[in-house]
Amino acid sequence: MALALSSEARLIRDQAQAFFAERSPVRALRQLRDSSDASGFSRPLWQEMTELGWPGFLVSEVHGGSEFGLLGLCLVLEAAGRTLAPTPLLSTALIGASALLLGGSAAQRQEHLSALAAGERLFALAMEEGAHHAPSHVQTRAERTDRGWRLNGEKRFVPDGGLADMLIVTARTVGEAGNADNISLFLVPAATPGVTVSRRVMVDSRNAAAIRLDAVELGEDALLGEADAGMAVLEPLLDRAYVGLAAEMLGLAGEAFDRTLQYLKDRRQFGVPIGSFQALKHRAGLMFCELELLRSAVLGALEALEAGAPEAALLSSAAKAKACDAVWLIGNEAIQMHGGIGMTDEHEIGFFLKRARVAQQTFGDGPFHRDRYASLMGY
Repeated sequence: MALALSSEARLIRDQAQAFFAERSPVRALRQLRDSSDASGFSRPLWQEMTELGWPGFLVSEVHGGSEFGLLGLCLVLEAAGRTLAPTPLLSTALIGASALLLGGSAAQRQEHLSALAAGERLFALAMEEGAHHAPSHVQTRAERTDRGWRLNGEKRFVPDGGLADMLIVTARTVGEAGNADNISLFLVPAATPGVTVSRRVMVDSRNAAAIRLDAVELGEDALLGEADAGMAVLEPLLDRAYVGLAAEMLGLAGEAFDRTLQYLKDRRQFGVPIGSFQALKHRAGLMFCELELLRSAVLGALEALEAGAPEAALLSSAAKAKACDAVWLIGNEAIQMHGGIGMTDEHEIGFFLKRARVAQQTFGDGPFHRDRYASLMGY
């Protein structure tokens, strides 16, 4: 596994870190939260990202993208994680583009990819129906009609679902929830009659939504991939989502660690910096080790995904599981080492803990991914 980035990748990383530090620091998230902004993110900032070409990193030049690749997009997500920038990068640039590339027809790609790369069309994956990540737990029904399909059901905790123009919806034709067979994917415009979107604001001040589908009529062209074979698209799509979110979690964990390390150097007790105390040195050392292990896990998963390696699913779950463990430890330690000031809303370190808690549960927590890893290994 290559641990060193190419010169082009380093340029993307440095550009993204400078951009988010200047244009979307943590105080920008605070302002969005305190103003109860209806979008939950800055559309002018999204336009600036579009001008930098980030939404089109997975899209070919034919459709207005650069096809720079998953690594480049995840480097941008890591940089966004360092400032907790709320953006549609994960839901649109990664998940939306990947869904079209993995399962979209030529007509669907022609219709959506150019608008996606131009930042003009936002996507959201409407999949979860329970309290925990369970891709095959699908009760939403898809019935054949003379004109195509009719969808009925409800989705919960849809990241960016309140602002999406297009929804990627999982539904089953027959069978019971938990059965991975007979699941299909559909592209559903959010403005379709029968679609009700109820915005939810999470503890990390990010957007999510509950989405109800009441007799939603769709044409045959709404089907993404083959009928009853949706898992063939959904599983590799989720592998990309796991790693993309792990990359963002790497960014937030890295920033939380850096801020805590600086605090240990600045805060003085008994006439010396508290970072000189041996017990705090040991705890900071453990945080650093967890951070570097997470970085290696993310890079390994990215390399496998881009190469189409057979172990890509294994490494994707390993990266997300490690991300959950790392942000749990680093988030907790950051608050504790900051002491009382870390518990206040005035200090920004608490924002990292809140984002960490939501990111841990999004697309599967640590136990889910350790169980998936074991299952994929044959245990």
